[in-house]
Amino acid sequence: MNNENTFSYTYSAPEQQEVLNIRKKYLPQSETKLEELKRLDGLVQTSGVMEALSIGIMGCLVFGLGLCLAMEVIGSIRWLGILLGAIGAVGMGFAYPINRKFYEKNKQKYAPRILELAAELTGEI
Repeated sequence: MNNENTFSYTYSAPEQQEVLNIRKKYLPQSETKLEELKRLDGLVQTSGVMEALSIGIMGCLVFGLGLCLAMEVIGSIRWLGILLGAIGAVGMGFAYPINRKFYEKNKQKYAPRILELAAELTGEI
């Protein structure tokens, strides 16, 4: 009598999908044209945000310090408070133009590739 003891197990559909998802993470990734288009568009749209936020926040803090000095809350140097308030207001005012400058610079830089990818994906070539 030939008695072979074997064990066989198959994964269920959800488990199989989970295994395939984990495997997919470790395979070499290649970026599709749509993914590249989305990445480049996001890069252009968010360019200059950190720079503008940094300058705007610093301007706001300087403006607040100047306001406190001008109102004699933390000292009695009114002229310094007015000067710091003006400098802070100018800093806050420069935040938006700096954002636009970075945006326009990156828009010109990436526009040819974005238009090329969009034309390929829509079949306009």
